[in-house]
Amino acid sequence: MSMFEMKGSFIENLPKIYGLYTGGFILFILLMSVLEYFGLKADTIGILFVGFTIAIYAVIGWLSRTMQVDAYYVAGRQVPAVFNGMATAADWMSGASFVAMAGGIYAGGHAYLAFVVGWTGGYVLVAVLMAPYLRKFGCYTVPDFIGTRYGGNLARLLAVIVLVVASFTYVTAQINATGTIAARTLHVPFAVGVWFGLTGILLCSMLGGMRAVTWTQVAQYIVLIIAYLVPVIWMSNKQGFGVIPQLVYGDAVARIAELEVMHRVGELLPAEKVPYMSALTIKHAVASETALKAWQFVTLVACMMLGTASLPHVLMRYFTTPTVRDARASVAWSLFFIFLLYFTAPALATFTKLQVLDPNLTTSIIGKSVAQVQAIEWVRQWHSVDFVRIIDFNKDGILQVNEFFMRPDIVVLATPEIAGLPYVISGLVAAGGMAAAMSTADGLLLAIANALSHDLYYKMIDPKAETSRRLIVARVLLLAIGIAGAAAASFRLTGILGAVAWAFCFASSGLFFPLVLGIWWKRANRAGAIAGMAVGFSAGSWYLYMVHFAGMTPWLGIDHLRFGIIGMTASLIAMVVVTLLTPPPDAETQAMVDEIRIPKGRTYLEQSH
Repeated sequence: MSMFEMKGSFIENLPKIYGLYTGGFILFILLMSVLEYFGLKADTIGILFVGFTIAIYAVIGWLSRTMQVDAYYVAGRQVPAVFNGMATAADWMSGASFVAMAGGIYAGGHAYLAFVVGWTGGYVLVAVLMAPYLRKFGCYTVPDFIGTRYGGNLARLLAVIVLVVASFTYVTAQINATGTIAARTLHVPFAVGVWFGLTGILLCSMLGGMRAVTWTQVAQYIVLIIAYLVPVIWMSNKQGFGVIPQLVYGDAVARIAELEVMHRVGELLPAEKVPYMSALTIKHAVASETALKAWQFVTLVACMMLGTASLPHVLMRYFTTPTVRDARASVAWSLFFIFLLYFTAPALATFTKLQVLDPNLTTSIIGKSVAQVQAIEWVRQWHSVDFVRIIDFNKDGILQVNEFFMRPDIVVLATPEIAGLPYVISGLVAAGGMAAAMSTADGLLLAIANALSHDLYYKMIDPKAETSRRLIVARVLLLAIGIAGAAAASFRLTGILGAVAWAFCFASSGLFFPLVLGIWWKRANRAGAIAGMAVGFSAGSWYLYMVHFAGMTPWLGIDHLRFGIIGMTASLIAMVVVTLLTPPPDAETQAMVDEIRIPKGRTYLEQSH
């Protein structure tokens, strides 16, 4: 039997299928390298990379098309743990993780590691508090769990509202990322690029629902992790730090610190112009600033952790595993596959910054003439789509550190060009960034459309709707939400990381405590859950508006990226107080809670039917 012949079911042949896919993708990279060597233009390479990978995802989506409800919503519950972990990692590692996170670290330093710590730590909460028990329950969506656990349409409706707002905010960030990539690759304005990105996203998710998205996301993870690791390893080796960048970039950090001092020394004020401050005053000011930064780091970590454990599109993934045990194993595999990228992000930011600053490297730009830098191809290209700016403040014709502005959202995408790597690597990174953003956008659009079609339309409006009508409703909603997301993304109300932080805060404000207490506190009742969702979500939304749009001074340093702290606090207080002031759930509901805590056996919904 040849290697291309398959015996057994599709599920049994998954390792061979994706092994062949990975080999084919590597061969495509090598082909593009050969064509670049023989003179194929850089722009053509970028278009071929993005177009080829999107075509593959579209083919997977088409082959996985379905008109079966179970397959559309939860992939038929037959996804093995390792592949579900890979799909979850792709679902999770959005445009924020791939495109923006390293850029945030590049621009803002260690403070942005709060995203890495919070997002990764959130999966521990998912593994311990959520995934196995939601799978044991056997529901399709997060509002499905809320509605069945607490009873009544109001609780379900509130869960749908929180889910839609959080997921829509998050999906605009992903479409923003695809628009950024399309703008550079296709040389179109950003506002046009978002529509190209949306087209690719919809191709993957319209026909096959969760089943198509699951198999597409496995393919997308393979692309994005190769695309992320290759340039970092290449830069590390090229700069003399070796081929394991994650373990050696500490020396590069020290070198950057030296260079930043050297470049900025001329900008410091003479001592006689510094206002008089006593040593004690300076000490107190420094201590106060340090305490504030530590507090802001901890609160951002908390928002990202609890937001991770509340995000509907992540929790949906654990409804697709064959068993409760596989749901727990999926979380472990998810963490491993996510770790590969997150462990690398600080190294990528570090080596890229060194390429810009270090005069010993031919790629450095600081300290050179402004005219010379403006003529560099990568600077010129990114400037043409308004992602790079140079302003010669002191009119001396020499580029200083504070005269070069690069949007953090493009750092990863521009890294291969900044480092002088072959353009085929830039095409690879663009394909990887598109894969990351598309995979998460697919999951988010499905989460919204499924919640509206299943929980709102089928459960509340038309319980007798036929299967075909339910799936048509889901697909129409998918299209409408995608169009609305692209329109919102084109306005750039905030950066990619900012939009993602908002999404996590919305989710945690409205859903975290109703979900966790619904599993772990039998006394939690319908009135308490309704109060927790309504008060928490409202309080968080109000605080975001007041701080970010109405000019209110943040409370205790809790800015617009951390409004989940306000929402979650209000949610917990409201849910506990109202629960204790109202009658407990009936005996059947409390028995249900006991049953879903047993991580084996048939799901609760299977037993009840």
